[in-house]
Amino acid sequence: MSATNSDVPDPLDKSCPIREVLDRVGDKWSTLIVVRLGKRTHRFNELHREIDGISQRMLTLTLRNLARDGLVSRTVYPSVPPRVDYELTELGRTLLTPITALHEWAVAHRDDIHQARVVHDHTAAAESGSVPAPA
Repeated sequence: MSATNSDVPDPLDKSCPIREVLDRVGDKWSTLIVVRLGKRTHRFNELHREIDGISQRMLTLTLRNLARDGLVSRTVYPSVPPRVDYELTELGRTLLTPITALHEWAVAHRDDIHQARVVHDHTAAAESGSVPAPA
């Protein structure tokens, strides 16, 4: 692993553990699934209904990857039709603290970010000549 400080992994290095973890939990679907499962156990169709915009295929793939990484458990009950429940593992529950902190930060700074985008977009448009600069 290449790093400027030998104790700190370089996240640009493909073998960096930080990058590996962020690749899994940093996508929007994984985060939304973890948040939902942090509230209670869900069945597949419940998750599909509650997570706006996720396709069945993406939900299946994301749940499979979260289970592979030990963050989600899948319990199949022998019934007709088969019942499958998904819940966070103990490891998965440890993600709730940083995800909750990120959520709180996003709520606290949402207006700041929106305002920064407005200023940036207006400045970029003015520099390109497509919008007159404010007086």
